[in-house]
Amino acid sequence: MFIRTYAGALQGIDAVVVTVEVNITGGGLGLYLVGLPDNAVKESEQRIRAAFENSGERMSGRKVVVSLAPADLRKEGSGFDLPIAVGILAAMERIGADAVADTMLVGELSLDGSLKPVRGVLPLAVAARREGLRRLILPVENAAEAAVVEGIEVVGAATLGEVIAHLNGGRTIAPTRPPVEDPFDASRMHYTEDFADVKGQTHVKRALEIAAAGGHNVLMIGAPGSGKTMLARRLPTILPPLTREEALETTKIHSVAGKSGFAGGLMTLRPFRAPHHLTSQVALIGGGQSPRPGEVSLAHNGVLFLDELPEFGRSVLEVLRQPLEEKRIVVSRAKYSVEYPANFTLVAAMNPCPCGYYNHPTRPCTCSPGAVHRYMGRISGPLLDRIDLQIEVTPVLPAELASAAPGEPSAVIRERVIRAREIQSERFRGVEGVHTNSMMNSRLLREYCRLDSTSSALLTRAMEQLSLSARAYDRILKVARTIADLAGHREIAAEDVAEAIGYRSLDRGSWGR
Repeated sequence: MFIRTYAGALQGIDAVVVTVEVNITGGGLGLYLVGLPDNAVKESEQRIRAAFENSGERMSGRKVVVSLAPADLRKEGSGFDLPIAVGILAAMERIGADAVADTMLVGELSLDGSLKPVRGVLPLAVAARREGLRRLILPVENAAEAAVVEGIEVVGAATLGEVIAHLNGGRTIAPTRPPVEDPFDASRMHYTEDFADVKGQTHVKRALEIAAAGGHNVLMIGAPGSGKTMLARRLPTILPPLTREEALETTKIHSVAGKSGFAGGLMTLRPFRAPHHLTSQVALIGGGQSPRPGEVSLAHNGVLFLDELPEFGRSVLEVLRQPLEEKRIVVSRAKYSVEYPANFTLVAAMNPCPCGYYNHPTRPCTCSPGAVHRYMGRISGPLLDRIDLQIEVTPVLPAELASAAPGEPSAVIRERVIRAREIQSERFRGVEGVHTNSMMNSRLLREYCRLDSTSSALLTRAMEQLSLSARAYDRILKVARTIADLAGHREIAAEDVAEAIGYRSLDRGSWGR
């Protein structure tokens, strides 16, 4: 007997529907899988046979051919176990053919017949709805994540036996519903960190506010213990809350990467990723034998924090150039080419020299001038050009720590950031792919970053004295535009340009002199 049901295959952060065709004939024995399956899919035969035996079912004694179409698309992962098993049972007339005709099935089978969760169910649910399928059956652990997709019935099952009983109408499983409460209610947003905990460092907090308002990249350079990591971890607390569209896209990336456990099935807080400096190039940008998103994509719509920046491998840092400019990463290999979104705010931190105490107010530096320059030389000029705000972080003295009042809370700063973002949203309405000042192209810079004669002369002098590049010129204009937005200025003033120039003082041309 011939039967057809549906599964799904991941492509980047999206998915395509795979048709699972099962045909049982009288000539021959065994199970034959065709349609470019990988080893995990080929091994499904043994898991299915054991699951059948422990669920009270029996594999057909005749020849079983399972075709996964389209045949030229490589099928990867253990999520094909359930659709293949249900397809075989339907072809054996143990399940009604009509019950699986408009259903996508996803899940890995354990040998005892229980269902194990798989990655990427959110894009799979989107693909199922797009192709007009009525229902998605998957492991119960994945149900909440898939249920956020409207227009498709999501059924979470714990075992193969439950799936069989549900499809045959013997024991119906209630569809999983998304939570009634709004996961994006601002009153439910809770961070364990807050800028109120940070004493002193007013100029650094100001720079991070500008970074949050305009989506700018930041480099903090200072001695050990000066508060760089503490400040970086608080940047997400002043970013605007995720919109539902951003949350869906961000959750899709984490789902494909195998991350889970989001309340209500969706991520509601902006991601903060802090990979170790021994992270490999593949782990940072994504890819691998079975392609998955890297840290730059896991930080999409959030913050990527690189501590001890010079300790990262040179080749690892240089791959950041494309995502910093294009807000996406394209990973091409011999067998595949995938594109992942990578619109993140880069926050980097580093010591000023090998010993860590160059420019320290109380401790002497033991490094020679050459050692300082060589240490800074680990960060290439093109990468530094792409970092808008370069800030020196000076340690807060013990007396100041004891006397300083609590800092401004994150909620107050976030309100100013949101107002600045609203100005940018209105400014770039109708401009595809541009949402913040940091994303402006040359045409938009000419239109929205006009300078008067005083501001223009000031910027020209800074370019000459600091030996800045044309890219640095554009980035100063973008930062100045954000400073003006925070102040509510319609036009960029000279003081906005002067403040923006001040955040380039750590460029290679001036640092260490």
